[in-house]
Amino acid sequence: MSESLQPQFTEVLTLIKTAQQKVIASANQELIKLYWNIGKYISDRLATSEWGQKTIEQLAAFIQTQEPGLKGFEKRNLERMRQFYEIYPDSQITTALRTQLSWTHHRIIMSRCKTESERLFYLDLAATERYSTRELDRQINSGIFERTRLADARLSPTTHPQPLAGIFRDSYVLDFLNLPSKHSENDLKTALVSCLQKFILELGRDFTFLGEEYRLQVGNSDFFIDLLFYHRELQSLVAFELKIDKFRPEYLGQLEFYLEALDRDIRKAHENPSIGVLLCRDKDDEVVEYALSRSISPTVVAEYEIKLIPKDLLRRKLNEFYELLASKDEQ
Repeated sequence: MSESLQPQFTEVLTLIKTAQQKVIASANQELIKLYWNIGKYISDRLATSEWGQKTIEQLAAFIQTQEPGLKGFEKRNLERMRQFYEIYPDSQITTALRTQLSWTHHRIIMSRCKTESERLFYLDLAATERYSTRELDRQINSGIFERTRLADARLSPTTHPQPLAGIFRDSYVLDFLNLPSKHSENDLKTALVSCLQKFILELGRDFTFLGEEYRLQVGNSDFFIDLLFYHRELQSLVAFELKIDKFRPEYLGQLEFYLEALDRDIRKAHENPSIGVLLCRDKDDEVVEYALSRSISPTVVAEYEIKLIPKDLLRRKLNEFYELLASKDEQ
């Protein structure tokens, strides 16, 4: 084969692979819709007493007899299809985005999530971030739903033109860094950069890394941002400052200075105001609330954890926070 033909042949191969991927995606979407429709059929029959519980077992046996090579329609899976429909009865699950997820994704979400809001959160997150089933399982284990809801409620007052809800976390789980309990800020930064792919998975795929120790020149002095990212959806620079101790209000002054310098000297005309994330080892939520109450810069104060946080603890924190808000509304 002539070397001059190889790039052209490669283009043809790319066309074939792209078409194959589209066929697989389309087949998966149709399969998810099929499972939902079968679940609806079974649920409707059971609701009208036309069928009993044993009928599902008989249906599974009938399908196996008629189509011996057909897999995935045994009694247990038919029960899951019924559950699938009954959890999502208004066909919201069959939207294009959510049918991109595999049946295994849906089974994980159905079995692991307790509330409708939690299920819908993970459906959209997994589809948008294109999680593998392993990545989805880790994010559920790490309580990303609870961590995101807590962060949404604690964002600083801001005039940022884009909604920030759902993007940042109240705490970040960095168990993949394998850091010892005692570590320096430089250890933390070096580990994050060396495990950047996993860190971006924790942050969200819309984050693009721009650099560490990003230099800002103001007057005759140089200043350095620990980590600088760009968020594509928000069209904003995002500055991360790392602190290995408990949050202190004075840390915000440094971060807001960096945001001002970014907006004046680095941000492009079409981009939105820069956002700051202060990542601390620990924080007192009341102190954070006071410190952020007068802040005009879009800022998030979050904890980082070097081990997985027990999910029950996160749920308890979220419930306590909702109860606190409810008591304030009643006053």
